Amino acid sequence: MIRFYFHPTPNPAKIALFLEETGLPYEMVPIDTSKGEQHTPQFRAINPNGKVPAIVDTVGPGGKEARVFDSTAILLYLAEKTGKLQGAPEDRPELLSWLLFLASGLGPFSGQAVHFQFAAPEGLDYAVNRYRREAERHYQVLNDHLEGRTYIVGETYTIADISAWGWLDRASRVLKGAEDPLGSFPNLKRLFETVDARPAAARARAVGKDHEFKKVNDEETRRALFPSNYPLVG
Repeated sequence: MIRFYFHPTPNPAKIALFLEETGLPYEMVPIDTSKGEQHTPQFRAINPNGKVPAIVDTVGPGGKEARVFDSTAILLYLAEKTGKLQGAPEDRPELLSWLLFLASGLGPFSGQAVHFQFAAPEGLDYAVNRYRREAERHYQVLNDHLEGRTYIVGETYTIADISAWGWLDRASRVLKGAEDPLGSFPNLKRLFETVDARPAAARARAVGKDHEFKKVNDEETRRALFPSNYPLVG
């Protein structure tokens, strides 16, 4: 059984999609990051970095319980555990390369673009421009790679496509104000629509819908989500 620590944001969505694609048994454990539940000692014992997603595999290597945190690490771990969505053996170098491109580039720059366009104080035009343009640059790199390809790696659907789907789903926020956010990146748009049309994607979107996560953006939320913006107490 996989205990899946979840909040309805892009990185946990990737894990929800993998779990729904493979049918691996799991229990969703809500972590309301707007309430600061990611900072409790109980959760920090699972992810010392205080972020979602994280999982606990109750039957990990050697039959022992194992924790895994960071969405890319979780995708790799679960793909290896199940033997699914890894692509062909000869695709391994490309799979690792594009997973790390998404993990270290497209995802973080997308997240910062959203932060500075929606959450940061006004007047930080340099930061807004920097992160949005870098997000667009990463979009273009992946769009160019996808020319003539159906999927990111090899000939089949893999965890690389799942990883991309998680953040491409938020393109309207990454590219704030764009009428058709992926319109300038037709190969990327096609990939997103291909993954999003899969039945498992609809099931992944339903994960957590029966839990009432906090939606109010108040002082508690800002302190919970951006603790480094506030002075340490004590």
